[in-house]
Amino acid sequence: MAGKILISTAYLPPVDYFSSISEADEIFIEKEENYLKQTYRNRCYILSAHGPQLLSVPVYLGSLHKTPIKEIRIDYSKRWQQVHLRAMTASYSSSPYFEFYFENIEKIISENHEFLLDLNKALIDSVVKILRLEKIISYTTHFETPGVNPNDFRYKVTPKKESSFQVNKYIQVFNNDSGFVPNLSIVDLIFNLGPESRNYL
Repeated sequence: MAGKILISTAYLPPVDYFSSISEADEIFIEKEENYLKQTYRNRCYILSAHGPQLLSVPVYLGSLHKTPIKEIRIDYSKRWQQVHLRAMTASYSSSPYFEFYFENIEKIISENHEFLLDLNKALIDSVVKILRLEKIISYTTHFETPGVNPNDFRYKVTPKKESSFQVNKYIQVFNNDSGFVPNLSIVDLIFNLGPESRNYL
C-alpha cells in the first residue's frame, strides 16, 4: 500500500491503524474534520482479566453540535489519567515488555495536553519510535472528500466495524482466560511482543 494515506487522529489506536502506517510512504492525520463521537479518536480497548476494557478520554464538545477536531479540548475535571494508567498497569504489568515501554506512555498521558489532537500525536509518535518505523506523520491542511483517495482510512478504522486486518495470534496476558482478542490498542501488542511487534504488522 505504498503512497499517501489519510487517517484520523486516535488515542492509542488499534493494531490495524499502525499496520496502515507501516506500509505507507506519506501519512496524513486528518485535522480539518468535525469531531465524531464513539470512535477511536478519544478511546481505545485494552485486555483486562475480564475481557476487553474501554478507556475513554473525556472531552469538551462546546455548545455547537459540530466541533472541529482541532478544537477539541480534554476535560481534566475527571481523573481519567489515573484510571487509564492504573488499568494498563493492572492488565499488563506481568507482560514481558511492560517495564520497557510503560514509563514513556505514562509520561505523555500525564503531561496535561490541552488538545486531544496533541495528546494523540505525542502517543502515536512515541509508538512509531517503539516500532522502529521511520515515518514522518503530518497533519492535513484541508478537508479531502471521502472516497477520493483509495487509501483513506479516516472512517474505516472504527470500533463500529470489524477490522479487515489479517490477524495472527500472539500470546496475550489473559490469553488462557478469554481466548485471543484481535485488534486491541497497540499497547497490547507492544507490551506482549516488544521488538517483534514491527514484524507482526
